[in-house]
Amino acid sequence: MEQVDHFFTVEGVSEGLYKEKGSKFIAYAYPVKNEEEVKETLLELKKQYYDARHHCYAYMLGAERKDYRANDDGEPNHSAGDPILGQINSKNLTNVLVVVVRYFGGTKLGVSGLINAYKVSAEEALSTAKVIKIDVTKSIHLEYTYEDTNDVMKLVSDFNIDITDQKFEAACAMKGEVNINLVHQLQEKVQLLQDLSKNVKLTID
Repeated sequence: MEQVDHFFTVEGVSEGLYKEKGSKFIAYAYPVKNEEEVKETLLELKKQYYDARHHCYAYMLGAERKDYRANDDGEPNHSAGDPILGQINSKNLTNVLVVVVRYFGGTKLGVSGLINAYKVSAEEALSTAKVIKIDVTKSIHLEYTYEDTNDVMKLVSDFNIDITDQKFEAACAMKGEVNINLVHQLQEKVQLLQDLSKNVKLTID
């Protein structure tokens, strides 16, 4: 199976609105990284729109787009969550949550009407969002002596390592993120340094 080395998500919160026969569908798209963020966002939205009849949603998580869920929140089965998820899929997005808040207007729309309303409102929220490309990275840990700092800094530069934590002492250490496609090359380069009697140790998390 081919390794996924990047994915697309939304940069920030965006909104959409659809009205039909008195009903109002307010859609929001959010960038999320895990189910905890999904739960927190839903909780906040339900507080904000406490008087709405439905808070239907769908989300997709992970670079491989395997972790997803659709929720109809009391609407007829597959009339709300699935159309929302369909819009996330059609734009090939992940790490995104789309919630559509519905205020009932007194006239029933029927299942086909609901499917269309949730689809259009979700599409509107996503179409106004700024889509960004994210490279998939691996967490690394480098240990080295102070004398080998220059060699390690060259690794940081050559492999575009995003440093997340470091300490400079007699025994130095650094944590960072590196593009998943460069991990093997980085391991080979560290091995070369070790062959040159450099005290550099690499751990891939």
